[in-house]
Amino acid sequence: MAEVIRAVTVAAAIALQGCASVALTAGGIAGSAGVNHTLTGIAYKTFTAPVKDLRRATLGTLRRMEIKVTRDAVAEIGWRIEGEAYDRTIEIDLERLTPATTRMRVVTNQGTIFKDSATSTEIIIQTAQRLDRANARAR
Repeated sequence: MAEVIRAVTVAAAIALQGCASVALTAGGIAGSAGVNHTLTGIAYKTFTAPVKDLRRATLGTLRRMEIKVTRDAVAEIGWRIEGEAYDRTIEIDLERLTPATTRMRVVTNQGTIFKDSATSTEIIIQTAQRLDRANARAR
């Protein structure tokens, strides 16, 4: 039994040896956009904007990306938006940190096991751009 475990461990180490550099590169790209990721594929960004403004920008982004909104409701932490796109489900939490600061957390599930951090990142980037345009118009 110990030999089987050792063989599986060695095979996994060989198969995954390049993953760290790929993860670091993806993290560097997302970091340049101000988006943080966890190892579980969850994307985060804190905005200097009230929850209501960020919610409006998020819904506009989902509409533009043609992601069907399946839930849009007040949550314990602030606001919860859920959506669907092909074989993915999207969960967006808008957490009020202060009256003028909101943290956005996006998880895109692909099936039951895999996360799609690229889609989560794009939702955050598009929402940030939409919010910036709305703020520029308001000035």
